[in-house]
Amino acid sequence: MNKKKVSAGVLTSVMALGVLAGCGGASDQKNAQGGDTAGKTTELRFYTYGTEGNYNWKKTIAAYEEKNPGIKINLIGLSEKGDTQEAMKKLDLAAASGEDMDVLMFSDPAAYAQRVALGMVAPIDDYITKDGFKVNEEYKVDTKLNGKYYALPGKFNPWYVLLNKNMLDAAGLKVPTDWTWDDFMDYAKKMTQGEGANKVYGTYFHGPQNGGWVEYAKLALENQPDNPDFIKADGTSNLDSPLYKKSLEIRMKMEKDDKSATPYTDMLSQKLNYRTQFFNQKAAMIATGSWMNTEIGGTDQVPLNFNVAVAPFPKNNPGDQVGYAPVATDYISVAAASKHKDESYKFIRWLTTDGQLVQEKNVPSWSKVKQEDLGKIIDNILSTAKSPEKVDKASLVSVLSNSKAAAMVPPVSYQAEVNKTINEEFEKMILGKQDIDTTVKASQDRVNSIIASNKK
Repeated sequence: MNKKKVSAGVLTSVMALGVLAGCGGASDQKNAQGGDTAGKTTELRFYTYGTEGNYNWKKTIAAYEEKNPGIKINLIGLSEKGDTQEAMKKLDLAAASGEDMDVLMFSDPAAYAQRVALGMVAPIDDYITKDGFKVNEEYKVDTKLNGKYYALPGKFNPWYVLLNKNMLDAAGLKVPTDWTWDDFMDYAKKMTQGEGANKVYGTYFHGPQNGGWVEYAKLALENQPDNPDFIKADGTSNLDSPLYKKSLEIRMKMEKDDKSATPYTDMLSQKLNYRTQFFNQKAAMIATGSWMNTEIGGTDQVPLNFNVAVAPFPKNNPGDQVGYAPVATDYISVAAASKHKDESYKFIRWLTTDGQLVQEKNVPSWSKVKQEDLGKIIDNILSTAKSPEKVDKASLVSVLSNSKAAAMVPPVSYQAEVNKTINEEFEKMILGKQDIDTTVKASQDRVNSIIASNKK
């Protein structure tokens, strides 16, 4: 018996997809709406969680329709707030209702992999072969799942390190362009100052907490080109990797020995936030995601009163390749039920390449973006900041240009349970209830048990 846990919303989608599977073949689908008849307008229904403010849809879609007469993009916004959970619930409901779908956008690997498994998304390998490019060369994010491609990546949000350049200068330190976790720990020690309520820590880690923000429990794992997660691509545990233990050692050394990281207990009891810790100058640097691009120049809510520089996500050894980091992207796909797959593919190919330049809202995953175009995008992003002149733009552009994503590991259906388990064992360690070796073994045993219980 398959013991995998599937949400009610997903089960609804499965039922709907059973109905959708009864539709005719590709040629029947193309003729169903008459969209491919000469002189007719073909409407592509594009389902997205992305808001106008974050994605500039009106300008972007108008540019595509102008270049492609006879195509109309009907944007179906799934959340006014850009709430991805709300969006996925509405998408599943739309699928269950048998709505016409052509283009789908997912915000994370789990949502993407889950809908692929349900048969909601069409493979696009034949189109890619016909276009004559390799995804892992054309884009910085490889979207392959189970040997096939079901999406092209949109934005490119790698993790990086934000630094208070004033504190950096005061400590006589340079902006790192290539560094290790040992260097990171050294920087944190040198920038830690003061005592008590006035203490400034070298860094602040915003997790793990409540089964989330688990990136901070695998710091030395997630800068790898392959298998950067707790579960390997083959479905086995990755907790026997020495890099998982190293991740725990980094956290313990910085908090307990060097006292250069904000105490975990403070994070929990005071409900601290990474934005305010950094912008209120309570932490000299933070490792975080480049979704912060729109905020690092300061906002009305959180003003910037110092200069900011950006460094790449640290690597483990001096000889390792620089740039590998956790990366967030949008997975833009052709719906399996689409009656206009050719046109839909053409649109997502444009949207993930030239369309990203038209949009001017996000750094693209497209690797063919010229340096001057990237600079313009960064200028546009920073133009809405309160103090863009305080951001070291050169360091930001350099980091974003050279960042790389690891090969995607398809999330397992029980990922949340794995994350919660690792969070629990981490907490025992950081609160002094068990040592690192005990934490590693307990995590391994519990995760292996979870994997075993979810096998067929």
